[in-house]
Amino acid sequence: MAVKTSEDFIKTVDWNKVARLMLTSRHLDDKEENELVPDKKVLYQFSARGHELAQILLGLQLDHPHDAASAYYRSRPLMLTLGLELEDAMAAPMGKSGGYSDGRDIGVVCNLPGDKGPVVLPMAGDVGSQYTPAAGWAQALEYHRNHLENDAYEGAISVILGGDGSVATNGFWSAITMATTLSLPILFFIEDNGYGISVGSNFQTPGANIANNLRSFKNLRIFDGDGTLPEDTASLIHQSVQYVRARRGPALIRLTVPRLNGHSYQDNQSYKEKKQIKKEKKNDPLGKLKKYLVPSRISKKEWDSLSDECRDTVNQTAEKAWNRKDPDESHVTKFVYSDDEKIQSVGGLRSAGYDRPEESETPESEKQRINIVEAVRRTLDSELSINERVVVFGEDVGAKGGVHAATMDLQKKHGNERVFDTSLSEEGIIGRAVGLAYSGLMPVAEIQFRKYADPATEQLKNCGTIRWRTANKFAAPMVVRMPGGFAKCGDPWHSESNEVFFSRMIGWRLAYPSNAEDAVGLLRSAMRGDDPVIFFEHRNLLDAKSARKPYPGDSFVLPFGKGKKLQEGDDLTIVTWGAMCERTLASAKDSGISADIIDLRTLSPWDKELVYSSVKQTNRCLIVHEDTRTAGFGAEISASITEDLFKYLDAPVQRLTMPDIPMPYNINLMESVLPDQHKISEAIEKLIDF
Repeated sequence: MAVKTSEDFIKTVDWNKVARLMLTSRHLDDKEENELVPDKKVLYQFSARGHELAQILLGLQLDHPHDAASAYYRSRPLMLTLGLELEDAMAAPMGKSGGYSDGRDIGVVCNLPGDKGPVVLPMAGDVGSQYTPAAGWAQALEYHRNHLENDAYEGAISVILGGDGSVATNGFWSAITMATTLSLPILFFIEDNGYGISVGSNFQTPGANIANNLRSFKNLRIFDGDGTLPEDTASLIHQSVQYVRARRGPALIRLTVPRLNGHSYQDNQSYKEKKQIKKEKKNDPLGKLKKYLVPSRISKKEWDSLSDECRDTVNQTAEKAWNRKDPDESHVTKFVYSDDEKIQSVGGLRSAGYDRPEESETPESEKQRINIVEAVRRTLDSELSINERVVVFGEDVGAKGGVHAATMDLQKKHGNERVFDTSLSEEGIIGRAVGLAYSGLMPVAEIQFRKYADPATEQLKNCGTIRWRTANKFAAPMVVRMPGGFAKCGDPWHSESNEVFFSRMIGWRLAYPSNAEDAVGLLRSAMRGDDPVIFFEHRNLLDAKSARKPYPGDSFVLPFGKGKKLQEGDDLTIVTWGAMCERTLASAKDSGISADIIDLRTLSPWDKELVYSSVKQTNRCLIVHEDTRTAGFGAEISASITEDLFKYLDAPVQRLTMPDIPMPYNINLMESVLPDQHKISEAIEKLIDF
């Protein structure tokens, strides 16, 4: 039962518990700074000294099973308050087994599945990247409560912790936009210590106070105060938490706290004047807590005894943590992708108990041919109809139906909660998708053009490594639809291909269909899968006659990593994908060469077995792709074939690609640099004649 007033809450606070947690955190910092870091038992150390009181008082109020906190690198006091075992807290920065990541990530990069209580979403090492996933979680809370009609989500909130430096980031502003426009149950919890490493708050936000700057924001309640005074801090946090729990809208609380150490252990704070350091030490919340409790609630002797007890516990636990085994080296490559035997604790359809419907790799016979746009639209419609956990969103996907019409009428049929427009922030689109995926939904996000994904790179890369970084505790399966490539003309902004970029993003799968049938099968597999997927839709193929195929049915799926032979031949192997399939087929036909032509269909993973089997028979290989040459995906295929099949080759593996330039706008210029029928035919003849 929620305490009605802040005064009542203060009376219910277990101040002895607050003191124990705070002293434990402080002694933990002391142990690391004075012993473990100098002894090189801890290699990265970020002190929470000065931030503890506010975090502990916040943690005591996160008591809803579906609450989530999105933390940052000074959040260990919060983690301890929410139930993180002290030994795990110490083992993590030592890089020992267990802990947050089983030694895979920096010790302060935290997470907590929270099986029966609040979840701490996996943080990343990037400043500001914690904001948009937490906004996605908040939107998911509303979706579970309203659309899925699950009363268990009533009153749950999402809290985002950040320092004053983080308020300058794209993630912060994107999350503020989502929170205020959608009236999401989010509390922005800003711990303002006056510095971003060595840079003062006045460089982060005008006037050095984000609370003042946001007071005119519509639909955002502002709380601002001192985070070092026990009763005042408890009261202010209680007010802000209860405001958001009551579904009155999002709120931001800014608490001033001292940073009593440098940014990290290596930071000697030479940029601070001595009087500033002295002033901060006088503002230590631990001293103020002691003054608040002693002697009115406990005696000085009891305080000293508690402090000694906490110090002894930290010392003993540090020894236990150090004696843990190092992580198993043979497991370090596990959990890049989903594991059929071990489902992650948080995130995705499988962890939410969703069973995949009946599927078939055999297409149904339907006479009418459809284009890729219609294939995508029908697949989205079908999955939205049978799976209430699917949500589709992006810029212009709602009433407009998408800039390429792939979501036409889906909002009208399935409603605004399930098919919705977003603000113009790719960082926000992908970060939101991560939070939605954590909650057990299947987000299908659209990025309008490949080039527009660049601002979302941080969230995309972090999303792919979530499973590995948390040792399979968390995952964020999603689908990101992304049109690109040339069309009626080219240009550097809408026509970029650059699929190789995503093939190098750890943890992502990458689909690149060349026709409507494959688009249906791969998109459906992606939407039912347990890994994040980039689904590349080539602009020139969206309505191309060559890409039109009959709709293969609502149960049709294609597995990732399974290519397709477009035609069989004996003279050479041609490996290609996307828009180059049509041009390659035409070139092989004109040249009269018996070519084994393979459409990879997916690049992560790619069908190495099919390619190798073909090359072993033909002894020659040509790779054709639209992306630029240097370090394009063709280079990976070429290197693999040369390394593994050198003795089978009668000629060097050849690549035909774009030159290393952006796509030009002028049609003649565009065609002059793209692999075309004539260039492919020449490359075939040259390889045969070698």
